[in-house]
Amino acid sequence: MSDPTLLSARGLRLSFGAIPALAGVDLDLWPGEVLAVVGESGSGKTTLLNVLSGRVRPDAGVVWYRDPDGALHDVHAMEAPLLRRLHRSDWGFVHQDPRQSLRMGVSAGGNVGERLMAAGARHYGRIRASALDWLAEVEIDPARIDDLPRIFSGGMLQRLQVARTLATHPRLVFMDEPTGGLDVSVQARLLDLIRRLVARHGLAVVLVTHDLAVARLLAQRIVVMRRGLAVETGLTDQVLEDPQHPYTQLLVSSVLQA
Repeated sequence: MSDPTLLSARGLRLSFGAIPALAGVDLDLWPGEVLAVVGESGSGKTTLLNVLSGRVRPDAGVVWYRDPDGALHDVHAMEAPLLRRLHRSDWGFVHQDPRQSLRMGVSAGGNVGERLMAAGARHYGRIRASALDWLAEVEIDPARIDDLPRIFSGGMLQRLQVARTLATHPRLVFMDEPTGGLDVSVQARLLDLIRRLVARHGLAVVLVTHDLAVARLLAQRIVVMRRGLAVETGLTDQVLEDPQHPYTQLLVSSVLQA
């Protein structure tokens, strides 16, 4: 790829006691690319996501982020206020449980508006108009703008979280099992929505998922994690059609036999 990387990690290591969660992980993400991180529970994929996003500090290694002006920043050397500002603007985070980012006692429109205000928006009319637009974009009836999230279905909650996250037009979004826990039909609708939004807004995404079908649908490249190691990396179709590492072969064959 000709563009410089948006996010790069080198030599990431992290242990919880005697247990290595990351054991020397290297990773690159380019602008507009969706990179899936896959593996079974305990493989280190969610830990990797948290380290990449600056939420957890590694024992060793570095994560570099390239800002819109082309300057490189060491994520874990950034001052806390600057990192928080980055998460409110250029970056977004979509959790498996939308209740981790939504405020259940604030209206749907208020949840979107709060992120806009955190990024500096102050004009009430424009904030509300933007919230209406984003609700429509994630296929929530704009008439629900004043409804509380606690009366929404699981799928609607996840779509509201996506609207809140994307309202500031981030360049990079971290997604942690965004379809986990949803019914199959709801998953399919949400995946189709995420795929369209990623393409429409040119988002770069680091996606953690245990579901290889989700990785195949959304991601151009894939990283396979096992016991804190990135054991295989490559184009998604290539890795899933012709896996080279025995662990990747096992993952793919278990899906085919399911």
